[in-house]
Amino acid sequence: MDQNLSSYRIFYVVAKEGNISKASKELFISQPAISKSISKLEASLDVILFHRNSRGVVLTDEGQILYEACASAFDTLNLANKRIDKIKNLGIGHIRIGVSSTLCKYILLPYLKKFLEKYPHIKITIECHSTFETIKALEENKIDIGLIGHPNEFKDMDFYPIQEIHDCFVTTKSYLENLEIRQEKVDEDTIFNTANLMLLNEKNITRIYIEKYFEENNITTNQVLEVSSMDLLIDFAKIGLGIACVIGEFVEEELINGTLIEIPLKNAIQKRQVGFAYSTKFPVSDAMNKFIQFYEEQ
Repeated sequence: MDQNLSSYRIFYVVAKEGNISKASKELFISQPAISKSISKLEASLDVILFHRNSRGVVLTDEGQILYEACASAFDTLNLANKRIDKIKNLGIGHIRIGVSSTLCKYILLPYLKKFLEKYPHIKITIECHSTFETIKALEENKIDIGLIGHPNEFKDMDFYPIQEIHDCFVTTKSYLENLEIRQEKVDEDTIFNTANLMLLNEKNITRIYIEKYFEENNITTNQVLEVSSMDLLIDFAKIGLGIACVIGEFVEEELINGTLIEIPLKNAIQKRQVGFAYSTKFPVSDAMNKFIQFYEEQ
């Protein structure tokens, strides 16, 4: 089949109208050009497609088979064009986002609410991962964009910071009082060695960041309870299970109303950046461009 699509389009319109003159007006092509195109198509297929008579043209059996195939093909193309127009007009699209459950709850969801108010027809898929898993998914093109804490190194990615966060240690007043009763001395030098310290598990960028802080400040720990999520850390701290390392912005209300108190530190933990990251190795969709433009304007 060495004919181009226009030849089949001409054939289809001639067959539909049953008349070369009418097809010429619809296609804005001269009648001789149409006749030449039909002749070339017949020669290419080695069949006769039309019987000519004084009133116009009539399809042969072979022509009828080709017409039905062309009608189905052009209907499919027209449907595709309509769907594409709908996507463009309504801003329909799909964005796959990778994010940890903590950042999803406290940062992404409020952001998405505003985004979807502006672009209600864009489909959002959310996959909850750790930062390391999200970066891997970005590298493998399994997601379009990730909301992550700024990692030390990553290649072929663009990172746009949207918020600063600070890590802190919190507990209840009663836990601290009871700890002081049990221990002869509790101060900034000994508290992390004597308290039940609750941290995120080791496969987490926050845990790595805090372990580095301990090492740089010669802080030793003894009883460490590893927890899988920030929400659980906060809940455990609120019932007086121990001292939890949490993100301060996520417990502002508890710190204000006194449900939790912050443990003072000699050397403050440096703030970290949270932002959106996407791979520069893969094409960016129209929906993604809208998402990127939206967070850059916020």
